[in-house]
Amino acid sequence: MRGRAGLALGNVVGSNIYNILGIGGTTALIAPSDLPPEILGFDAPLMVAVSALFVFFAATGLRIGRREGALLLAGYSAYAWSLWP
Repeated sequence: MRGRAGLALGNVVGSNIYNILGIGGTTALIAPSDLPPEILGFDAPLMVAVSALFVFFAATGLRIGRREGALLLAGYSAYAWSLWP
């Protein structure tokens, strides 16, 4: 809905928190396993950095503009390319 940037931001942040803590925690309770060192050494810190970058962009006016969107898309593309076999 137009003019509801706070609602959209809350939806995205809430969904991420639920997926990480709720789904990840439930899965760990049902079938505990070790995390590969690649995830702990690269993917998890990258996820935290991108989340902080997203919060920074959102705090500058609660709007992700074209430049910020292009930067996030380029970052995702570089990450996906780095995972390609």
